[in-house]
Amino acid sequence: MKILVCIKQVPDSETAFRVDKDTGWVRPKGQTKYWMNHADEFAVEEAVLIKETRPDTVVDALTVGPERAAQVLERAMGMGADGAVHLLVPEEGYLSPLSIASLIAAYASDKGYGLILAGVMAEDDMQGQVGPLLAELLSLPCATSVIFEELSPDGGMVYVEREIEGGQRDILELDLPAVLTVQTGINKPRYSSLSNLLRAKKQKAFVINRDKLPSVEDREKILRADYPRKSRTGVVLEGDQGEKAVQLLQILKEKAFL
Repeated sequence: MKILVCIKQVPDSETAFRVDKDTGWVRPKGQTKYWMNHADEFAVEEAVLIKETRPDTVVDALTVGPERAAQVLERAMGMGADGAVHLLVPEEGYLSPLSIASLIAAYASDKGYGLILAGVMAEDDMQGQVGPLLAELLSLPCATSVIFEELSPDGGMVYVEREIEGGQRDILELDLPAVLTVQTGINKPRYSSLSNLLRAKKQKAFVINRDKLPSVEDREKILRADYPRKSRTGVVLEGDQGEKAVQLLQILKEKAFL
């Protein structure tokens, strides 16, 4: 079986950002640390766990992004992925989920992947749309928020449990090939091994420029990004302790907390 794992490079959540007036999108301020999207680590680990139980399995990691995104491919190979594919998007800026999904679909459509895995959503935009859109473009069955998966002995279908509201689970069986977006907590991602990291340094990713791949016409564009607006204002209580206590009591009653 061939498995494709879609991963994304995201900035450190502590990074300070500014809104670029020219592009309408955000840009990091100063030096920025990047790493693999947290949910995607679980997708890579799940693929490697499958490979450990099925020795004939080959795992490819794929990312869409600028040159710096190659970092996450090394991380995936360090965890045990066999190959890496970098769909190079030279320019920085916003890429819609449809654009990303169409590039991945264009590459993967004729590669014979039996299973495509991805994290449930990215930490930066939190849209969670690439996986389902990819499945639609490839005409494959899809399950999102998967918290457990198990391949059938003959490799013809996959049993999945997906997390839904109220702590409940949907139980599904999907014919392969299929697309799964996995939830954090499905496993425990491993650290990269030294031998795999050394192999990743020698075995460079297969790079394809986005201009070499057909993609669907984009159906959305960023008008602008804006900073969160304050929805609440603080109130400073004046007077001595007794007067402040009376004012606080009145506020709590007005807010129906008492």
